[in-house]
Amino acid sequence: MGFKIYTKTGDAGTTGLFGGKRLPKSHLRIESYGTVDELNAHIGMVRDQFTEPTVRALLKAIQDRLFTIGSNLASDPDKDMIVPDIQPEDIEALEAAMDEMDKTLPELKNFILPGGHPAVSSAHIARCVCRRAERLVVALDQESRVAPVVLQYLNRLSDYLFILARFIGYSKGVEEVVWAPRKQ
Repeated sequence: MGFKIYTKTGDAGTTGLFGGKRLPKSHLRIESYGTVDELNAHIGMVRDQFTEPTVRALLKAIQDRLFTIGSNLASDPDKDMIVPDIQPEDIEALEAAMDEMDKTLPELKNFILPGGHPAVSSAHIARCVCRRAERLVVALDQESRVAPVVLQYLNRLSDYLFILARFIGYSKGVEEVVWAPRKQ
């Protein structure tokens, strides 16, 4: 038998980092990697709703990178630990994918709203969670240094998810939901 998933060590409201340090579950570091984990789950949902193999493969790679980011954020910053890293090439892969999708998309002339298809909405939800994760990691960086490439990756990922939402809608023949401000 493997290990039990429950340890009971968090029953008092603390959790352990890799390296042994314990923090309150409300700590900014825990909130940061918890939100990255939430984002990873949303990316999985987007991946499950889209069949295009190249996009699915990149979404799986993004999930791997998010797990890497989570392990970095979940490691004790006061210890010199070897943790997996994010590389500039990971950011370049997102940029290349955005450039490729942009070639097929109509020019964006309006603000658009999430919606039109469940897969489009799922990509927008993931984008919003990504922005929240980015804000939390930026705040964490102000108190405990975070590798700049992690911040860059999260920033670029939210851009990718916006383009992906448009691409999903376009590939499914779904019209974009244009924002219509109230007339004064």
